Amino acid sequence: MKFFLCVIGMVMIIEGVPYFAFPEKMKAWIYKVLEMPEGTLRKFGFAMMIAGLFLVYFGRS
Repeated sequence: MKFFLCVIGMVMIIEGVPYFAFPEKMKAWIYKVLEMPEGTLRKFGFAMMIAGLFLVYFGRS
């Protein structure tokens, strides 16, 4: 459980850095994401999940 909490904490730190460092650019990026077709977002999300799965697999072996 400690490892899980550390991983979640690191993800939150990494996700928060762009919003802290570049808030105006993040707003513009969010508007661009809102205009993207849902199919594109699904494909991107799926690709990120697969990449994360491979990272976890290779990191644990």
